[in-house]
Amino acid sequence: MDLMIQILLLVVGFVLLVKGADWFVEGAASIADKFGIPQIVIGLTIVAMGTSAPEAAVSISAALKGSAEITIGNVVGSNIMNVLVILGLTAVICKVPVQKTTVHYEIPMVIFMTALMAVMGLLNNVIGRLEGVILLACMVVYLMYLLRLAKRGASYDETLDEVAANSSMGRLIFLVIVGVVAIVWGSDIAVNAATAIARIFGMSERLIGLTIVALGTSLPELVTSVTAAMKGNSDIAVGNIVGSNLFNIMFVVGVTAVITPVVYSSAFLVDSAVAVGAVVLLLLCVFRRKMLNRLHGIIMLACYAGYFVYLIA
Repeated sequence: MDLMIQILLLVVGFVLLVKGADWFVEGAASIADKFGIPQIVIGLTIVAMGTSAPEAAVSISAALKGSAEITIGNVVGSNIMNVLVILGLTAVICKVPVQKTTVHYEIPMVIFMTALMAVMGLLNNVIGRLEGVILLACMVVYLMYLLRLAKRGASYDETLDEVAANSSMGRLIFLVIVGVVAIVWGSDIAVNAATAIARIFGMSERLIGLTIVALGTSLPELVTSVTAAMKGNSDIAVGNIVGSNLFNIMFVVGVTAVITPVVYSSAFLVDSAVAVGAVVLLLLCVFRRKMLNRLHGIIMLACYAGYFVYLIA
């Protein structure tokens, strides 16, 4: 009976996280649009951080409660799942084109930042406040790079104009407040339920963070990418996933480490290696033809299946 209650609470937590992130992004982005902030800036900051909000909320909440392995497991697990599962599924549905800048700059940047996080953690088995500041500084540099890229003619979603025009400021502020409350409340429920389930089954916090929590916090990216692919807008999938992975490392781990040092277990070395390997695989798939196809998707899903068997073995 207790197990069913905890599973139900976990689902409720994930629903609150997903809907909260959605409300927050819609409200905050539309408010910024009303103040005349360029939409490309909105997309690169508010929307990008909004999609990483579930990971951030869960990681900070877990760290504050002393469940450090859920913090790192959530980020590493989400990044692995984003590439191997979400991009894999999207590629199976349809071909996914990839922009040249993503192949030459952003994908290698994910490889570098994933390796950097692992090195930081393994040096002292902790990612402390100094490392957190370094990761946040890297995020600032990355945002400056994106803004320079945007000035060269990068595209953005123009639907925000319509949302902002048809909504009152009061409604948008309400959306932001409700979104933040839902994210914070959902993260608290999800972490408590995930920890309880782990104890019931005798699972480690590392395993629960790498699998169940990672899947729950990756739901916004999963829904966005698969829906975009089914609507014929698959070209946004790789850019969104790569950006989300970078924000997960630089923003989520950076903010969490600044608030409270995060223990990095040596067991995460294998998971970090898999995270690096997943992005290297992505790079190899798209380097020549700038395109993910069905075969690539099947290979990615097979790789995740192998990794999942390793986790539960």
